[in-house]
Amino acid sequence: MLEITGLGGLIVLVLDIWAIVSVVGSTASTGKKVLWVLLILLLPILGFIIWLVAGPRAARA
Repeated sequence: MLEITGLGGLIVLVLDIWAIVSVVGSTASTGKKVLWVLLILLLPILGFIIWLVAGPRAARA
């Protein structure tokens, strides 16, 4: 299994938190938000990449 530690792990953590905040702030339905957050939490790197390509974006002010 791929283990990410140190600076790489910190970068992945920050990117995942950014993705989750963006999903929660999006206009997507609650069910879709929950699924996206679960995907990002369960598959940190792959989930982030999938979100980056196809996920909901935060609503702009």
